[in-house]
Amino acid sequence: MSQSTTTASTGPRVTEQRAESAGRRRTARLLRPILMLGGIAIVIVGAGAYWLTGGRYISIDDAYVRAAKEVIATDVSGIVMDVPVREGQKVVTGDILLRLDPKPFQIAVAAAKANLGGTVSSLNAMKLEYKRMLRDVEVKQAQVSSDHANFERFSALVKSGGVTRAEYDNARFQLAANQQSVEALKVTAEVQLARLGGDPEVDVRRMSDYLQAQARLDEAQRQLDHTVIKAPFGGIVTQVESVQPGMYLAAATAAFGLISTERVWIEANPKETELTHVKLGDPVKLTVDTYPGRSWTATVESIAPNSGSEFAILPAQNTSGNWVKVVQRIPVRIKIDRKEGDPQLRAGMSVEVEIDTGHVRTIHNLF
Repeated sequence: MSQSTTTASTGPRVTEQRAESAGRRRTARLLRPILMLGGIAIVIVGAGAYWLTGGRYISIDDAYVRAAKEVIATDVSGIVMDVPVREGQKVVTGDILLRLDPKPFQIAVAAAKANLGGTVSSLNAMKLEYKRMLRDVEVKQAQVSSDHANFERFSALVKSGGVTRAEYDNARFQLAANQQSVEALKVTAEVQLARLGGDPEVDVRRMSDYLQAQARLDEAQRQLDHTVIKAPFGGIVTQVESVQPGMYLAAATAAFGLISTERVWIEANPKETELTHVKLGDPVKLTVDTYPGRSWTATVESIAPNSGSEFAILPAQNTSGNWVKVVQRIPVRIKIDRKEGDPQLRAGMSVEVEIDTGHVRTIHNLF
């Protein structure tokens, strides 16, 4: 009795399990083609979406921080008297960076001033000398008139025997000599007038001798002014210790460096194939290796009209037989949108750049 009951209850359970197993097999047969085709469809859709959205952002990992920099030097030679700045000190425009001993240059300025004053006196004397020469011509012309009158009288008297032939000849020679003297004085006066530029009342400040003397004074003053070197822009001085008071600094010799803290930009060098859709004003996202987790916004400020190799010492020789085509890089300058409290960006820091070109691909690009 017991055994018959167990057998009867087991039969329906086995039937149910077989039915469920058959149902799962039917479901699997139905899902298999759906999953296979669906996976392919998902891959196709994903690839299409990636292609459509791709090409908009340009990533560059070889960008660097650049800043305006200047090697501090002077065009005059002298002994360093004072270096009022220290290594790493921040300066503003007009701050004194270095002083040379001004004494030799002050002496040169004093000598140039004295020379200018002497030149003015000499030029004024030339004007007075010309006036004196004119007076000499007038005096000698009066003497010629007197000699001419005497000669006329002697000419009348020599025929009647009133004067000797010797007295007549003497009067004639005296008249001729004084006439030549008048001509010589006129020529001398004309030479002096030419030295005055043809104007006897000329302002000496317009004469070449005065201008030359003034130029020498200006040059001496310029050299004196250049004994004090001032910061041309705000920034931070570096390598200051290379110059010490008492050392001789030759003209055009580098003293130390000045790096701007305000005129800072990013220089990126993307491949030429990446610049297809990059344009001025495109937004840029920056990340600096020194400050992980922090980003800056920026804009494309300029795109160089040439590749970096154009100014290389040995540029590409495309006409040579061993030329190999290499993808060129075009410098791109990026302006940083700096805000109050941003960390300091130092020249030479490594930067990663992402440019948003705004370019969107369409299905038409496939055809």
